[in-house]
Amino acid sequence: MAILFMSTEEGNTETYLPLLRGHLPEQDIRVWPDAMGDVSDIEYAIIGVPHSGILGNLPNLKAVLSLWAGVDALLADPDFPHHIPLARMVDPLLAVDMTHFAIHWALHFHRGLHHYAGLQARREWLQIAYPEASERRVGVMGLGVLGTDAATRLAALGFDVAGWDAMEKSIDGVTSFVGADQLKAFLNRTEILIVLLPLTDETRGIINTETLSMLPESAFVISLARGAHIVDADMIAALDAGRVERAVLDAFVSEPLPDNHPFWSHPGAILTPHVASKTTPRTAAAEIAIDFRRLQAGEAPRHLVDMEKGF
Repeated sequence: MAILFMSTEEGNTETYLPLLRGHLPEQDIRVWPDAMGDVSDIEYAIIGVPHSGILGNLPNLKAVLSLWAGVDALLADPDFPHHIPLARMVDPLLAVDMTHFAIHWALHFHRGLHHYAGLQARREWLQIAYPEASERRVGVMGLGVLGTDAATRLAALGFDVAGWDAMEKSIDGVTSFVGADQLKAFLNRTEILIVLLPLTDETRGIINTETLSMLPESAFVISLARGAHIVDADMIAALDAGRVERAVLDAFVSEPLPDNHPFWSHPGAILTPHVASKTTPRTAAAEIAIDFRRLQAGEAPRHLVDMEKGF
């Protein structure tokens, strides 16, 4: 029996291998692409984004442990064996970092800090008024681990927080909206929208002309999950029209973002290069080891992906 580790991110293999071997010293951990050995030995795979054709060449694969919180890239692989367990990464530090990033930008817009660079450039001394936090309506779209943490902490700061999800969620201090029937009501009341949805067939392109038109005039959008949630042309149009005053965009359909993409030069777009949160190898390796031992003991991993839902 062997475990395959596969990452296409530079430096990831060198970082993760000693950590994983420290947690699983008795296991034969092999590395894609140069140290796979006899692939019939491989029963488990630890993967972020699969290289084309790899999963289809592992005849005895029993389970996959994702390096990422999102598993859309794995499920989109035509070779992915949907009959075996897939565990997504839930790294405690990933949630902390994501929440910090979301809070940073929510506070930035709540306090009107986006105005001050222009005022400084014009040498204008002007104090921007802002409402009490309890009067600022923040909406978190997606109430999984990341969205729940962000919503809970924003509520603790005194904001009027609502959450929207496909499934009923009960979170202290957070007003819950559920499903397509309640999406409009959720967006109508949301001045600062934070997108933390999984990427599925149902959520792909969900931020579009129709949904953006449901937001109050001059709303703010903070998109931190997947680029494919947003229809880029519709976001540009909403920024141009003033429906969205500013949009923080951290993830994109094509990464790196092409040089000629209009987001680069749009004054209403604030771009960050997919840095809202990163999996921390030290804590992630420990999480992987726990789920691996559960699988070996015949138990389900703690964060088992529902293949029908896609998360």
